[in-house]
Amino acid sequence: MCDSHTETDAPFGDGRPSRVPVSPAGLLLTFRKPLIVLAHILAFAASLMFSFLVANNMQFRHEWLVEQYPFLLLFVLVVKLPVFGGFKQYRGWWRYVSISDLLGIVRASLVSTLIIVAVWFVVILQVPAVRRALPQGIAAVSQGVFMADLFGTILLPAGLRMITRLYYEEFRTTENRRLTRFLIVGAGNAGEGLLREIHRMSVTQYDVIGFIDDDPVKQGIDIHGIPVLGTVDELPRVCKDRNIEEIAIAMPSATRPQLRRVIQVCEGAQVRFRTVPSITDIASGKLRVSEIRDVDINDLLGREVVQLDLDLIETFARNRTILITGAGGSIGSEMCRQICRFGPSLLLLVEQAENPLFYVERNLSHEFPNVRTVPLICDITDPARVETIFEQYSPQVVIHAAAHKHVPLMETNPGEAVKNNVLGTQTVADAADRRHATHFVMISTDKAVNPTSVMGSSKRIAEMYIQDLGKTSRTQFITVRFGNVLGSEGSVVPIFKRQIAEGGPVTVTHPEMKRYFMTIPEASQLVLQAASMGKGGEIFVLDMGEPVRIVDLAKELITLSGFRPGEDIEIVFTGLRPGEKLFEELRIEGEDMQRTRHPKISIWRNIPMDRAGLRAGIAELLDLAKHQDHAGLTTRIATLVPEYTPDSNASH
Repeated sequence: MCDSHTETDAPFGDGRPSRVPVSPAGLLLTFRKPLIVLAHILAFAASLMFSFLVANNMQFRHEWLVEQYPFLLLFVLVVKLPVFGGFKQYRGWWRYVSISDLLGIVRASLVSTLIIVAVWFVVILQVPAVRRALPQGIAAVSQGVFMADLFGTILLPAGLRMITRLYYEEFRTTENRRLTRFLIVGAGNAGEGLLREIHRMSVTQYDVIGFIDDDPVKQGIDIHGIPVLGTVDELPRVCKDRNIEEIAIAMPSATRPQLRRVIQVCEGAQVRFRTVPSITDIASGKLRVSEIRDVDINDLLGREVVQLDLDLIETFARNRTILITGAGGSIGSEMCRQICRFGPSLLLLVEQAENPLFYVERNLSHEFPNVRTVPLICDITDPARVETIFEQYSPQVVIHAAAHKHVPLMETNPGEAVKNNVLGTQTVADAADRRHATHFVMISTDKAVNPTSVMGSSKRIAEMYIQDLGKTSRTQFITVRFGNVLGSEGSVVPIFKRQIAEGGPVTVTHPEMKRYFMTIPEASQLVLQAASMGKGGEIFVLDMGEPVRIVDLAKELITLSGFRPGEDIEIVFTGLRPGEKLFEELRIEGEDMQRTRHPKISIWRNIPMDRAGLRAGIAELLDLAKHQDHAGLTTRIATLVPEYTPDSNASH
């Protein structure tokens, strides 16, 4: 007597064989193809048996059961088995059977039946020598048998496949917890595909209650037994009436405004939002429809994919030594990732903070193992250290992303803003000039436009310095200006998320405050594009789209987190902080703007300051910064940046 499981030999580490049990499922997979062929033989035999019964009024008779059926079965198997094999019917995975598989069965059945009928009536019945060699009674087989057998040959193999799929989708699934009540927004191909894949899950997680779709034609219909319950405007009612817990937005080609509409309509619904991958990822096979994820604020505020002149950027970056300051920051680290895609010969990561530098260098080494990187701890206000780096590595391209950027913090520490943003820029720019780097790209901010803060004005002075330096330098000095980036360290999005996780309140400075937002990858890509287009001396301005009210951003984040703004999570207005403005000024149209060949990049025309006055003013400003003289600093800044208006700060 043997054990109930099968065993196979498998080697231990010392080379001795071991008996390893094989599961019944593993055994089935091992003999899968012979078992599929056997299942088809049984289906063909059952189909032919049923066909004889139909032709004989469901009566078992000796003349057909003993004389006709066995011979005809042998003949049918000789024809059908190779035909079905030719149509690849023994290779499918039955638990995933689809319409295309069923169409394959129909085609194989039709071809095999045509062959059987042709051979039977043209050869067997018409050739006397063949008829004499066959058992008596064969010629009396009814033509109805062949017609009934055609339908049986389609229905039985198809039925076996459908039963297998039904078994795995309905009976093999296990419920390890209470099912989440699920609603799918979008009753198109993506929504139907998501429903099918949910039904295929080995562990049931969702109870799909219905679909939502704005198409009037789809109202009231069922898809795989699941009804379309209404339109997007009816979402709050449907969620309340049906106790919906999660909503999947199955519209992979939806625009950001369409996604925002769904979120805004559900502002008080207290549900979690999920979305399917983009239509590009689904079509390419990179992701499946079922790989749903949480809707992120980037989905609502990001824009369409930036179209880049990749050849121009590659010429700018490939096989060059590139130095990036602030490499551990949000923009700096993304700039590193973007540049690595274009194959620089050496990437120098300059950063003052030890831990961020450690992590970005580690991530780059893992993601881009063929790009050589060198992590360099460096304070950019230290001329000796900066000069040593330039002397040792001779970078050809410098991307200057290091900066102090927190407006209220820099109002209380103005000297540090001046030292890092002005002196740091001056130090790195001078080194690039002396060592004849080909390009120097400074990343600036929309807060440098008509600044009301020390931070914004310090960045404006840095812009002025490198623009002036570029007049006489062999290095092409370029500035790229843009607004807030989503998810950067210290920005409102991570702050809001932390406040929501703590149960609120979410703090917003003013109900009318607006800001421009851009995703970190988009900003980094456009910086590279602008840098590759620059000839020297330009201040490029990136198209940031439409400004967003911060309070709306807070409400959408609360809603995405499954809470109700103003009920589950309060929003508290705290008032403007020192140096802040209600509206940032960043535009790419107007008399002072010059368009470029890229639709999202313009050049700001400005009147430069004379070199002697500029450098004397900066020297005095840096001296005042040593003593943290706030009044003296703001007075000196105003002489260098006439548009600086510290009086307009709303600090209480």
